[in-house]
Amino acid sequence: MRAQSSATAPAGIAVSGPATAPEGRPPGGRSSGTLMAALGVVAFSLTFPATAWGLESFGPWSLVAVRSVLAALIAGGCLLALRVPPPARCHRSGLAVVAAGVVLGFPLLTTLALQTSTTAHAAVVVGLLPLTTALLSALRIGTRPSRTFWIAALAGAAAVVAFTVQQSGGALTTADAYLFAALLVCAAGYTEGGRLARVMPGWQVIGWALVLCLPLTVPATALALAYEPVHLTAHGVAGVLWVAAGSQFLGLVVWYRGMAAIGVPKASQLQLAQPLLTLVWSVLLLGEHLTVAAPLTAAAVLVCIAVTQRSRG
Repeated sequence: MRAQSSATAPAGIAVSGPATAPEGRPPGGRSSGTLMAALGVVAFSLTFPATAWGLESFGPWSLVAVRSVLAALIAGGCLLALRVPPPARCHRSGLAVVAAGVVLGFPLLTTLALQTSTTAHAAVVVGLLPLTTALLSALRIGTRPSRTFWIAALAGAAAVVAFTVQQSGGALTTADAYLFAALLVCAAGYTEGGRLARVMPGWQVIGWALVLCLPLTVPATALALAYEPVHLTAHGVAGVLWVAAGSQFLGLVVWYRGMAAIGVPKASQLQLAQPLLTLVWSVLLLGEHLTVAAPLTAAAVLVCIAVTQRSRG
Protein backbone atom coordinates (compact mmCIF):
# COMPACT_ATOMS: atom_id res chain seq x y z
CA MET A 1 0.00 0.00 0.00
CA ARG A 2 1.44 3.36 -0.99
CA ALA A 3 0.67 6.49 0.91
CA GLN A 4 -0.39 9.61 -0.97
CA SER A 5 -1.04 12.97 0.60
CA SER A 6 -0.98 16.66 -0.13
CA ALA A 7 0.92 17.22 3.10
CA THR A 8 4.30 18.88 2.86
CA ALA A 9 7.11 16.35 2.95
CA PRO A 10 10.59 16.91 4.35
CA ALA A 11 13.12 18.34 1.95
CA GLY A 12 14.35 15.74 -0.46
CA ILE A 13 11.64 13.18 0.37
CA ALA A 14 8.99 12.39 -2.18
CA VAL A 15 5.35 12.46 -1.09
CA SER A 16 4.54 9.20 -2.79
CA GLY A 17 6.46 6.31 -4.24
CA PRO A 18 8.20 3.11 -3.17
CA ALA A 19 9.20 2.52 0.42
CA THR A 20 12.91 2.68 -0.39
CA ALA A 21 14.61 6.03 -0.74
CA PRO A 22 12.70 7.95 -3.36
CA GLU A 23 14.15 9.12 -6.62
CA GLY A 24 14.98 12.78 -7.04
CA ARG A 25 16.72 12.90 -3.69
CA PRO A 26 19.47 15.52 -3.54
CA PRO A 27 23.09 14.28 -3.68
CA GLY A 28 24.14 12.87 -0.34
CA GLY A 29 20.55 12.08 0.64
CA ARG A 30 21.33 8.42 1.25
CA SER A 31 24.38 9.13 3.41
CA SER A 32 22.43 11.77 5.33
CA GLY A 33 19.57 9.31 5.86
CA THR A 34 21.99 6.65 7.07
CA LEU A 35 23.50 9.14 9.53
CA MET A 36 20.05 10.07 10.87
CA ALA A 37 19.08 6.42 11.33
CA ALA A 38 22.44 5.69 12.99
CA LEU A 39 21.93 8.54 15.46
CA GLY A 40 18.56 7.03 16.30
CA VAL A 41 20.22 3.68 16.98
CA VAL A 42 22.72 5.33 19.35
CA ALA A 43 19.85 6.97 21.23
CA PHE A 44 17.94 3.68 21.41
CA SER A 45 21.03 1.79 22.64
CA LEU A 46 20.86 3.80 25.86
CA THR A 47 17.19 2.98 26.45
CA PHE A 48 17.63 -0.24 28.43
CA PRO A 49 20.37 1.08 30.75
CA ALA A 50 18.32 4.26 31.29
CA THR A 51 15.23 2.15 32.00
CA ALA A 52 17.19 0.11 34.56
CA TRP A 53 18.19 3.38 36.21
CA GLY A 54 14.60 4.61 36.11
CA LEU A 55 13.39 1.45 37.87
CA GLU A 56 15.53 2.47 40.85
CA SER A 57 13.04 5.28 41.50
CA PHE A 58 9.78 4.24 39.83
CA GLY A 59 7.65 1.14 39.48
CA PRO A 60 7.34 -0.29 35.95
CA TRP A 61 3.89 1.15 35.26
CA SER A 62 4.79 4.54 36.71
CA LEU A 63 8.00 4.71 34.70
CA VAL A 64 6.26 4.01 31.39
CA ALA A 65 3.43 6.46 32.11
CA VAL A 66 5.70 9.26 33.30
CA ARG A 67 8.12 8.89 30.35
CA SER A 68 5.22 9.03 27.89
CA VAL A 69 3.71 12.15 29.46
CA LEU A 70 7.06 13.95 29.61
CA ALA A 71 7.83 13.08 25.98
CA ALA A 72 4.35 14.21 24.94
CA LEU A 73 4.84 17.56 26.69
CA ILE A 74 8.10 18.09 24.79
CA ALA A 75 6.52 17.07 21.50
CA GLY A 76 3.36 19.06 22.11
CA GLY A 77 5.38 22.15 22.95
CA CYS A 78 7.28 21.86 19.66
CA LEU A 79 4.08 21.32 17.66
CA LEU A 80 2.43 24.29 19.37
CA ALA A 81 5.42 26.60 19.02
CA LEU A 82 5.71 25.87 15.29
CA ARG A 83 1.93 26.05 14.81
CA VAL A 84 1.80 22.68 13.12
CA PRO A 85 -1.76 21.87 11.98
CA PRO A 86 -3.36 18.61 13.16
CA PRO A 87 -2.63 15.57 10.96
CA ALA A 88 -5.03 14.76 8.14
CA ARG A 89 -7.77 12.31 9.00
CA CYS A 90 -6.30 9.72 6.61
CA HIS A 91 -3.09 9.59 8.68
CA ARG A 92 -4.70 9.18 12.10
CA SER A 93 -5.07 5.39 11.94
CA GLY A 94 -1.37 5.10 11.10
CA LEU A 95 -0.49 7.40 13.99
CA ALA A 96 -2.58 5.20 16.28
CA VAL A 97 -0.45 2.21 15.25
CA VAL A 98 2.72 4.18 15.99
CA ALA A 99 1.30 5.21 19.35
CA ALA A 100 0.26 1.69 20.31
CA GLY A 101 3.56 0.13 19.25
CA VAL A 102 6.27 2.70 19.98
CA VAL A 103 4.78 4.99 22.63
CA LEU A 104 2.94 2.41 24.77
CA GLY A 105 3.58 -1.23 23.84
CA PHE A 106 7.35 -1.43 23.48
CA PRO A 107 8.22 0.70 26.54
CA LEU A 108 5.79 -1.19 28.78
CA LEU A 109 6.76 -4.70 27.66
CA THR A 110 10.51 -4.06 27.82
CA THR A 111 10.22 -2.38 31.22
CA LEU A 112 8.35 -5.40 32.57
CA ALA A 113 11.04 -7.66 31.10
CA LEU A 114 13.87 -5.66 32.69
CA GLN A 115 12.50 -6.37 36.15
CA THR A 116 13.94 -9.89 35.86
CA SER A 117 16.27 -9.70 32.84
CA THR A 118 19.67 -8.06 32.54
CA THR A 119 19.99 -5.23 30.06
CA ALA A 120 22.63 -7.23 28.17
CA HIS A 121 20.30 -10.19 27.64
CA ALA A 122 17.38 -7.95 26.67
CA ALA A 123 19.55 -6.01 24.22
CA VAL A 124 20.64 -9.12 22.34
CA VAL A 125 17.09 -10.49 22.16
CA VAL A 126 15.85 -7.18 20.76
CA GLY A 127 18.47 -7.65 18.05
CA LEU A 128 15.65 -9.49 16.25
CA LEU A 129 13.88 -6.17 15.72
CA PRO A 130 15.48 -5.44 12.31
CA LEU A 131 14.25 -8.70 10.81
CA THR A 132 10.81 -8.28 12.36
CA THR A 133 10.58 -4.74 10.98
CA ALA A 134 11.72 -5.85 7.52
CA LEU A 135 9.10 -8.62 7.47
CA LEU A 136 6.27 -6.30 8.46
CA SER A 137 7.52 -3.71 6.00
CA ALA A 138 7.35 -6.24 3.18
CA LEU A 139 3.76 -7.09 4.15
CA ARG A 140 2.57 -3.55 4.84
CA ILE A 141 4.41 -1.38 2.34
CA GLY A 142 5.25 -3.93 -0.34
CA THR A 143 9.03 -3.62 -0.17
CA ARG A 144 11.00 -6.34 -1.93
CA PRO A 145 14.55 -6.61 -0.55
CA SER A 146 17.06 -8.78 -2.40
CA ARG A 147 17.81 -12.43 -1.60
CA THR A 148 21.18 -11.43 -0.16
CA PHE A 149 19.43 -9.00 2.16
CA TRP A 150 17.16 -11.73 3.52
CA ILE A 151 19.97 -14.25 3.94
CA ALA A 152 22.00 -11.77 5.98
CA ALA A 153 18.99 -10.70 8.02
CA LEU A 154 18.03 -14.31 8.77
CA ALA A 155 21.62 -15.10 9.76
CA GLY A 156 21.58 -12.25 12.27
CA ALA A 157 18.22 -13.39 13.61
CA ALA A 158 19.44 -16.99 13.94
CA ALA A 159 22.40 -15.81 16.02
CA VAL A 160 20.06 -13.94 18.36
CA VAL A 161 17.68 -16.90 18.73
CA ALA A 162 20.58 -19.25 19.48
CA PHE A 163 21.85 -16.84 22.13
CA THR A 164 18.42 -16.57 23.75
CA VAL A 165 17.94 -20.34 23.93
CA GLN A 166 21.45 -20.86 25.30
CA GLN A 167 21.07 -18.15 27.96
CA SER A 168 17.63 -19.42 29.00
CA GLY A 169 18.78 -23.01 29.42
CA GLY A 170 16.66 -24.23 26.50
CA ALA A 171 13.38 -22.71 27.68
CA LEU A 172 12.04 -19.20 27.27
CA THR A 173 11.47 -17.16 30.40
CA THR A 174 8.64 -14.73 31.14
CA ALA A 175 11.04 -11.89 30.40
CA ASP A 176 11.77 -13.40 26.98
CA ALA A 177 8.04 -13.59 26.26
CA TYR A 178 7.72 -9.89 27.09
CA LEU A 179 10.68 -9.10 24.84
CA PHE A 180 9.37 -11.07 21.85
CA ALA A 181 5.96 -9.41 22.21
CA ALA A 182 7.75 -6.05 22.34
CA LEU A 183 9.47 -6.88 19.07
CA LEU A 184 6.17 -7.36 17.26
CA VAL A 185 4.49 -4.18 18.47
CA CYS A 186 7.60 -2.05 17.98
CA ALA A 187 8.17 -3.37 14.45
CA ALA A 188 4.57 -2.48 13.59
CA GLY A 189 5.11 1.03 14.96
CA TYR A 190 8.40 1.44 13.09
CA THR A 191 6.88 0.24 9.83
CA GLU A 192 3.88 2.53 10.02
CA GLY A 193 6.02 5.41 11.23
CA GLY A 194 8.45 4.92 8.35
CA ARG A 195 5.55 5.03 5.89
CA LEU A 196 4.11 8.19 7.43
CA ALA A 197 7.55 9.84 7.51
CA ARG A 198 7.43 9.88 3.72
CA VAL A 199 4.44 12.25 3.77
CA MET A 200 5.15 14.35 6.88
CA PRO A 201 8.32 15.24 8.82
CA GLY A 202 9.45 12.40 11.06
CA TRP A 203 9.36 14.50 14.21
CA GLN A 204 5.69 15.23 13.58
CA VAL A 205 4.96 11.51 13.25
CA ILE A 206 6.23 10.68 16.72
CA GLY A 207 5.08 14.05 18.08
CA TRP A 208 1.44 13.50 17.15
CA ALA A 209 1.60 9.86 18.28
CA LEU A 210 2.75 11.01 21.73
CA VAL A 211 0.11 13.72 21.95
CA LEU A 212 -2.63 11.28 20.89
CA CYS A 213 -1.72 9.12 23.89
CA LEU A 214 -2.16 11.88 26.47
CA PRO A 215 -5.82 11.02 27.24
CA LEU A 216 -4.53 7.59 28.30
CA THR A 217 -1.13 8.39 29.77
CA VAL A 218 -2.17 11.30 32.03
CA PRO A 219 -4.76 9.32 34.06
CA ALA A 220 -2.48 6.27 33.91
CA THR A 221 0.32 8.33 35.45
CA ALA A 222 -1.91 9.53 38.29
CA LEU A 223 -3.14 6.00 38.98
CA ALA A 224 0.29 4.36 38.79
CA LEU A 225 1.94 6.94 41.04
CA ALA A 226 -0.82 6.41 43.60
CA TYR A 227 -0.13 2.68 43.83
CA GLU A 228 3.61 2.39 43.17
CA PRO A 229 6.04 4.02 45.63
CA VAL A 230 8.50 6.57 44.26
CA HIS A 231 12.02 6.92 45.68
CA LEU A 232 13.83 9.60 43.72
CA THR A 233 17.55 9.11 43.13
CA ALA A 234 19.97 10.79 40.75
CA HIS A 235 20.07 7.66 38.59
CA GLY A 236 16.30 7.31 38.62
CA VAL A 237 15.69 10.91 37.53
CA ALA A 238 18.39 10.76 34.86
CA GLY A 239 16.98 7.50 33.57
CA VAL A 240 13.40 8.70 33.18
CA LEU A 241 14.54 11.98 31.60
CA TRP A 242 16.60 10.13 29.00
CA VAL A 243 13.92 7.60 28.04
CA ALA A 244 11.42 10.46 27.73
CA ALA A 245 13.48 13.06 25.84
CA GLY A 246 16.18 10.95 24.21
CA SER A 247 14.62 7.58 23.44
CA GLN A 248 10.95 8.44 23.11
CA PHE A 249 11.22 11.72 21.20
CA LEU A 250 14.59 12.88 19.84
CA GLY A 251 15.78 9.39 18.94
CA LEU A 252 12.57 8.63 17.06
CA VAL A 253 12.71 11.98 15.26
CA VAL A 254 16.03 11.21 13.59
CA TRP A 255 15.12 7.53 13.21
CA TYR A 256 11.96 8.20 11.20
CA ARG A 257 13.79 10.80 9.12
CA GLY A 258 16.43 8.21 8.32
CA MET A 259 13.85 5.57 7.41
CA ALA A 260 12.12 7.99 5.06
CA ALA A 261 15.41 8.65 3.26
CA ILE A 262 16.90 5.16 2.90
CA GLY A 263 13.86 2.89 3.30
CA VAL A 264 12.50 0.87 6.20
CA PRO A 265 14.41 -2.41 5.53
CA LYS A 266 17.81 -0.74 5.13
CA ALA A 267 17.35 1.47 8.17
CA SER A 268 16.09 -1.40 10.30
CA GLN A 269 19.25 -3.39 9.67
CA LEU A 270 21.33 -0.62 11.26
CA GLN A 271 19.71 -1.69 14.51
CA LEU A 272 21.77 -4.86 14.39
CA ALA A 273 24.48 -2.65 15.90
CA GLN A 274 22.24 -1.70 18.82
CA PRO A 275 22.86 -4.81 20.97
CA LEU A 276 26.63 -4.27 20.88
CA LEU A 277 26.25 -0.62 21.83
CA THR A 278 23.88 -1.51 24.68
CA LEU A 279 26.35 -4.11 25.95
CA VAL A 280 28.97 -1.38 26.20
CA TRP A 281 26.57 0.89 28.13
CA SER A 282 25.50 -1.97 30.41
CA VAL A 283 29.11 -2.47 31.48
CA LEU A 284 30.02 1.22 31.74
CA LEU A 285 26.82 2.50 33.36
CA LEU A 286 25.44 -0.51 35.23
CA GLY A 287 28.57 -2.55 35.97
CA GLU A 288 27.04 -5.72 34.51
CA HIS A 289 29.32 -8.70 33.84
CA LEU A 290 28.95 -10.11 30.35
CA THR A 291 29.06 -13.75 29.36
CA VAL A 292 31.27 -14.63 26.40
CA ALA A 293 28.17 -15.38 24.32
CA ALA A 294 26.82 -11.82 24.51
CA PRO A 295 29.62 -9.93 22.73
CA LEU A 296 30.18 -12.83 20.32
CA THR A 297 26.52 -12.75 19.29
CA ALA A 298 26.57 -8.98 18.97
CA ALA A 299 29.71 -9.18 16.83
CA ALA A 300 28.11 -11.82 14.62
CA VAL A 301 25.11 -9.65 13.87
CA LEU A 302 27.40 -6.71 13.13
CA VAL A 303 28.77 -8.69 10.20
CA CYS A 304 25.22 -8.86 8.85
CA ILE A 305 25.03 -5.06 8.78
CA ALA A 306 27.74 -4.77 6.17
CA VAL A 307 26.02 -7.36 3.99
CA THR A 308 22.51 -5.91 4.26
CA GLN A 309 23.73 -2.36 3.69
CA ARG A 310 25.54 -3.40 0.51
CA SER A 311 22.63 -5.43 -0.85
CA ARG A 312 20.17 -3.72 -3.16
CA GLY A 313 16.41 -3.94 -2.71
